[in-house]
Amino acid sequence: MQIGVVFPQTELGGDAGAVRAYGQGVQELGYRHVMAFDHVLGADPAVHQGWDGPYDVRTTFHEPMVMFGYLAGVTSLELVTSIIILPQRQTALAAKQAAEVDLLTGGRFRLGVGLGWNQVEYEALGQDFATRGRRMEEQVELMRRLWTEPSVTFEGTFDRVTGAGLAPLPVQRPIPVWFGAQSPAAYRRAGRLADGWFPQFAPGHELDEAKAMVGEAARQAGRDPSTLGMEGRVNWRGGEDELDGLARGWREAGATHIAVNTMRAGLRSVEQHLAALETAAEVLGLRKDS
Repeated sequence: MQIGVVFPQTELGGDAGAVRAYGQGVQELGYRHVMAFDHVLGADPAVHQGWDGPYDVRTTFHEPMVMFGYLAGVTSLELVTSIIILPQRQTALAAKQAAEVDLLTGGRFRLGVGLGWNQVEYEALGQDFATRGRRMEEQVELMRRLWTEPSVTFEGTFDRVTGAGLAPLPVQRPIPVWFGAQSPAAYRRAGRLADGWFPQFAPGHELDEAKAMVGEAARQAGRDPSTLGMEGRVNWRGGEDELDGLARGWREAGATHIAVNTMRAGLRSVEQHLAALETAAEVLGLRKDS
């Protein structure tokens, strides 16, 4: 089981130096990948009365693809989006950005995608919130062709490409696409189309039910469910026994990856996040400089 970290987007502000220090620090601690969340815009609660989303206009987010281009130059970590909100982005541009990150990392990139929940963001980016599920399925099909074929002609419901292609192509052909999933429709979509998926809850009955739906959808699509990756998230709250138990739970549930998340643990600096991750690395048995 590969162990990585969740970049603490909302707690390091706009400090570019913190990005470098964090990436290099977690690599030295023996973690294998960095996962980053995605929000292009935050909503202003003063304008959107009754706003109850977990993020708003004051919450800081680096743009993952740009940040990954920077991290690719200063670390050798695998870089993972979890998740890029794909249907609010132009398909060919998202494919190009992903191909570039894959090149800069030498093929150490996973593109996690999902539908998102923020209608304010969709409106600002000029995309239709209501059709996002159908659009994402088409986008994944088109992106895989753009990553593997030098010239693509494609006629879909949402996108059209006529004799055009990406150059240079990525190292991974195609780049692995993982899905965020937290509903029966999303589980079925992941089983049909994804290379892996990100459950949104801890091991237990809910995860068992979700895994069964993913696996059944994969079988119905003629795929082997055992080839799909699964990455769990472990929230660090300072309890070493709790962390160890959660990691064991994910391993027993068949996770191929986990990521340690130190956000919302009262940490306010890159040094504090790295100190927590050092303790977590010791609990999880990671070797420094591995």
